[in-house]
Amino acid sequence: MIGSLCGSLREKTPEYVIIDVGGVGYQVYLPLPSFYEIGELGDEVVLRIYTHVRDDALRLYGFKDLPQQRLFEQLISVAGIGPKLAVTILSGMDTDLLIGAIVDADIARLSTIPGVGKKTAERMALELKEKVEDLVLVTAAAGSRGVRHDVLSALENLGYRPRDAERALEKVEDPADQFEDLLKQTLRVLAR
Repeated sequence: MIGSLCGSLREKTPEYVIIDVGGVGYQVYLPLPSFYEIGELGDEVVLRIYTHVRDDALRLYGFKDLPQQRLFEQLISVAGIGPKLAVTILSGMDTDLLIGAIVDADIARLSTIPGVGKKTAERMALELKEKVEDLVLVTAAAGSRGVRHDVLSALENLGYRPRDAERALEKVEDPADQFEDLLKQTLRVLAR
């Protein structure tokens, strides 16, 4: 079982990367947040790895941090969610917001993720609510989660698409804890 890889980044696509470790190229599938953080071609990278073995394939899934890997492992424990859909889910929503939506059983927000219908969203909320609360990430983001959720809701009410609003919120350089400040900063990012 491969637990991590440390090597040189040889190829980079939004779906996967190839990491050269001692002359062997490993194809690793990544969620978009890890893809954006991984660096440029030729950089030395370290990825946490989840090895998925099936009868006809062996695939490696990579993550930049432990909380994201644990969330991935929790997602694939839900009936109907395989590794490919779990990567799509992690790519479709900011990790803090995803955990908040699961904890709050926000079926409407979970259903906005590509590939996640109402029934899958309901299963995620039901089966993972208590499990994801144990992630360290939740305690670190608990104070700002409500404000972030409120800002996203306000942006959607102003007519912005949920994914565009989430991307803009992720790009805010100095996130504030106050609703008005965070909303203004996010609107500035959207105006660029």
